[in-house]
Amino acid sequence: MDRRVGPLKNKEANNQADKNYNFLKKMRKAKPKKRIILPDPKFGDVRVSKFVNHLMLDGKKNTSYRIFYSALDLVGGKMKNEEKAPLEIWKEALEKITPQVEVKSRRIGGATFQVPTEIRPDRKESISMKNMINYARKRGGKTMADKLAAEIMDAYNEQGGAFKRKEDMHRMAEANRAFAHFRF
Repeated sequence: MDRRVGPLKNKEANNQADKNYNFLKKMRKAKPKKRIILPDPKFGDVRVSKFVNHLMLDGKKNTSYRIFYSALDLVGGKMKNEEKAPLEIWKEALEKITPQVEVKSRRIGGATFQVPTEIRPDRKESISMKNMINYARKRGGKTMADKLAAEIMDAYNEQGGAFKRKEDMHRMAEANRAFAHFRF
């Protein structure tokens, strides 16, 4: 038989309300709004602006624009036999190094599995840009424009560090295809 009187029952109700509040407090916040990126001044392309933003160091956007445009000029000079414009060559090179799947670590029952997952379109674009820039920075060459131009041409011809990275990601996903049912 319940011998409690009113005030104690209210205390229980307050404890339950506190638990609900703490639970709600631990939930994630709303996703931040996507920032609007303005197109670049020369080509009027948003993808170029995103690439330049990834390329930029220490907030020096004009320097990174100069590097990117001179790299495209070098690509245009070295690949004259192609009918395409240098910007189209760069876009196609980005498409060729864009991964479709990646592996994420997932811990299940004390064991860690590499689970292959598809990549969101915006993340695909970001990964390909970052890979191209990172492998261009690691290259040997005189200036960053030379290195970037060489990496763009290699990616267009399906070779080079960035293309190899995409192939490795796909190979790892293929090797771990058995764990695809552990998707997030």
